[in-house]
Amino acid sequence: MITQRLRVAAYGVCQRDEHLLLARWVSPDGSRRHWTLPGGKVEHAEDPFDAVVREVAEETGYEVGVDALLGVDSRARQVKWGAELHHVGIFYRVRITGGELRHETGGSTDLTRWVPMTEVPTLPRAVIVDVGLELHRRLPPNGHVDPIQPGGLLRY
Repeated sequence: MITQRLRVAAYGVCQRDEHLLLARWVSPDGSRRHWTLPGGKVEHAEDPFDAVVREVAEETGYEVGVDALLGVDSRARQVKWGAELHHVGIFYRVRITGGELRHETGGSTDLTRWVPMTEVPTLPRAVIVDVGLELHRRLPPNGHVDPIQPGGLLRY
């Protein structure tokens, strides 16, 4: 029997002067790293709107305001421990309202930076970066873009 897990997360797409705000995710054992959008797990009974504000602050030091709901991404995949993970990502366009850029300590990310948009495709990154950027570019009325497949520099 396959164990099923559901993960709901909220992510902030924050662009400024042709740069994208990214955080570097680190595996629990420190052996793997890739860039991701600031954001993360929606806690039990937490509104995703509040979760993205909290998560961006935790990972970047910035206070943000939410400008728009960009859309939702849903995907399921097998994970190495034999379970099936269903990930639902909720994407928001956010803007900086206060705070100062800093790196998260004791969390799932270790570095935060403004990355030139031209550099983003060259980085090892989570597929959610491409999903968030596609939602931001297209602003589809139904809040959905076709699945973006991981591979090459793209990671789950």
